Amino acid sequence: MTNHNYNPIIIMIGFLFISVLVLAVSAAGNFNQDFQITWGDGRGKVLDGGRLLTLSLDKSSGSGFRSVNEYLFAKIDMQLKLVPGNSAGTVTTYYLSSEGSTHDEIDFEFLGNLSGDPYTLHTNIYAQGKGNREQQFHLWFDPTKDFHTYSILWNPQTIIFSVDGRPIREYKNMESRGIPFPKSQAMRIYGSLWDAEDWATRGGLVKTDWTQAPFTASFRDFAAQTTGRGGGDQSWLKQSLDAAGQASIKEVQQKYMIYNYCTDTKRFPQGVPPECSI
Repeated sequence: MTNHNYNPIIIMIGFLFISVLVLAVSAAGNFNQDFQITWGDGRGKVLDGGRLLTLSLDKSSGSGFRSVNEYLFAKIDMQLKLVPGNSAGTVTTYYLSSEGSTHDEIDFEFLGNLSGDPYTLHTNIYAQGKGNREQQFHLWFDPTKDFHTYSILWNPQTIIFSVDGRPIREYKNMESRGIPFPKSQAMRIYGSLWDAEDWATRGGLVKTDWTQAPFTASFRDFAAQTTGRGGGDQSWLKQSLDAAGQASIKEVQQKYMIYNYCTDTKRFPQGVPPECSI
């Protein structure tokens, strides 16, 4: 009989590794189950057993998808790889939105550009049908070379936008000061790729080069922590920025922000919105 010397520590580490792996897999979404391609006449495709979703745009049409589920508060992660090369005139979106004229919305939009020029990351927040809270950034990497993670944390206290785990923007709940905050309308996740050559690149001066079509953007590794998924870790519901997160936002906004509605006095001659001065 062979004498097997089993190390209980190694067995426990292996068990823990398998447990963590199972948890990670169960938290990850599947595009076949969690999303519906809603427009584009075949230009949106789910590939790799539901792990990858691609959207394409040509002169006839773009394409888009939405989540099957609605979420009232969530922590959403999605990896995107944007349209490479000359993407001027194109817009790739990934956002949360409810429906109706007084809808709430939390936006990531990626405005294409000429080859070699940086993408513009456009963020916005709508509360009770009103937006006009745009902040725009140039990314510190090429978002077309590889996948990067874009995250939205939305809980009753705050909304935090992050890129590869690095917070870039926060919008706090300031309802006590009379400022609306999205908190009562459930939202779906949406994604799209479409042509906006009349405004997307340099205010519409640079048009879409259709000889480069079809344009393609890719989405993968969707994950959602929500209030409705079997209990689990609900710490994100009370999460807020710590000192490191606040320092990250300050650094990103100093180095990479190219537009902030809170400093646009020409746009708001009667005074910037009240949340800007709190």
